Amino acid sequence: MLEVYFVLPPDLLLLDLAGPAEAFRLAGEFGAALRLHFVSPMPETATSLGLPLASLQPLPEELPEGALVVVPGSTPSAVAYAKPDARRIVAWLAARKPQSGVSWVGICSGSLLLAEAGLFDDRACTTHHTLLDRLRALAPAAKVQENRVFVQDGPCCSSAGITAGIDLALHWIGERIDPAIARAVAREMVVYFRRSPQDPGLSPWLAWRNHLHPALHRAQDLICADPVRDWPLSELAGRAHVSARHLSRLFREHAGISAHDYHQALRLALAMQWRAAGLGKEKAALAAGFSSARQLGRAASRR
Repeated sequence: MLEVYFVLPPDLLLLDLAGPAEAFRLAGEFGAALRLHFVSPMPETATSLGLPLASLQPLPEELPEGALVVVPGSTPSAVAYAKPDARRIVAWLAARKPQSGVSWVGICSGSLLLAEAGLFDDRACTTHHTLLDRLRALAPAAKVQENRVFVQDGPCCSSAGITAGIDLALHWIGERIDPAIARAVAREMVVYFRRSPQDPGLSPWLAWRNHLHPALHRAQDLICADPVRDWPLSELAGRAHVSARHLSRLFREHAGISAHDYHQALRLALAMQWRAAGLGKEKAALAAGFSSARQLGRAASRR
């Protein structure tokens, strides 16, 4: 069970909380084993919309192994973070910095609190573009990144302003829980997958899904669910309730890749997973749906 703790500072920027929290809540509905906690030094906090949040849990004395701690931002953060309750959050974070097995996420100005607690020392991080100088001042040992949607460095993640927290939440769900659940959450929230310029590339299981066409998503879901089997375009189109010609056009226009190349990319990713698990090239190729290691090699060369 993943325990997710949202640590709420005073004068909370509500969207910093609501966007990522909703992504994790939906991940739970789609099968992820997780539980959300909303914690704070005070039982009630004001928010940017004037709508107070009450009945908050106290900051936990101990964090379970594998916990995720998410710190949303405040506005105006310069005023909010000078308040005693924000000081208590920094002290609480700093006291738990040595604990291994915990993941840390800063959303927008929430990264400043993590930085002040020393969690970004010797790590890459980012925040809202108007706060980068403050981030550098609070964490001179950090590697502050500009022009990033989000940054991940080991157990520490940080995002730029406001809605970038949703991008980071989807990335975290896809990387640490299940890419299929991340896809389902993104579609339910009607948001695109967006990758950080820091990332070398998006997983093939998440790539080519930045569209909202339901028939194409149905076809891609079928291939993702069973990439080992052959998927003739006619069968794929029939199960997506479109013609083969139309489905081919949808792949080109909305995904920017052919159905065949999309399928091959998933098989290649699966073969690499089998190789990493210790299978030889021939067995990995067969396990991923290729007819031989030679066919796998040709597909890899074309990619």
